[in-house]
Amino acid sequence: MGFSRLFRSRWAALFWSAGIVWTAYDVASDAPEPAPTNATSGNTVEQPTDAAGAAFNADDLAIIANAAG
Repeated sequence: MGFSRLFRSRWAALFWSAGIVWTAYDVASDAPEPAPTNATSGNTVEQPTDAAGAAFNADDLAIIANAAG
């Protein structure tokens, strides 16, 4: 069924659009659930870590930036 013929009938267009909405809902409901976090509070911010896993802060980055010139 071509699109030009589909939209000549309101009922055909309604059923077609309902199928599109149903497909979108079905695909979206299959999304994986987010992993639970171990944070005790929503306001807790973790320290960023480098590749070795050591924590650093903005002062460390400022010292390196000033030393580089």
